[in-house]
Amino acid sequence: MNISQKLVDDFVANDVGFITTVPCKQLAGVIEAVDAHDAIRHVPANKEDEGMGLCAGAFMGGTRSAIIMQNTAIGVTINTLVTLTQYYRMPLPMLISYRGELREPVACQAEMAVHTKALLAQLNIPTYHFHKASDADEFDTILKYTFMCNKPVAILTDASFWGGYGE
Repeated sequence: MNISQKLVDDFVANDVGFITTVPCKQLAGVIEAVDAHDAIRHVPANKEDEGMGLCAGAFMGGTRSAIIMQNTAIGVTINTLVTLTQYYRMPLPMLISYRGELREPVACQAEMAVHTKALLAQLNIPTYHFHKASDADEFDTILKYTFMCNKPVAILTDASFWGGYGE
């Protein structure tokens, strides 16, 4: 089983019925697997904060939700994370491609990588960093944690986790 399918199977096993995504080359495989799964309603979003609003609506309607996005948009999601997700104690697994580390081919991606973990820490959002395929074995437990605690959780997935930058 590939990593993308394992992550989607874990979402389904934890009753996640709604997932919103923002396009990302690294996350393309998991986005395709989400879109193909009958148990998940997949609604692409134009922006990450818009996607978080969609997840909040699903949560208020009784459906567990998640967002799949890039770390470069953490900055635009801060207000939504604090005033909506955290204030109303909404569980929100955030599967995030962590762009900007070593061997990153796009220079502007490196700037947000410097700030991503610090911003998440400042918001008191538990953060897990997946470097290798075996780290995906923790995903099911992380999902159980976010739904038990009713709080957002960030799962950063770097290029090495997804198999590199295609060099």
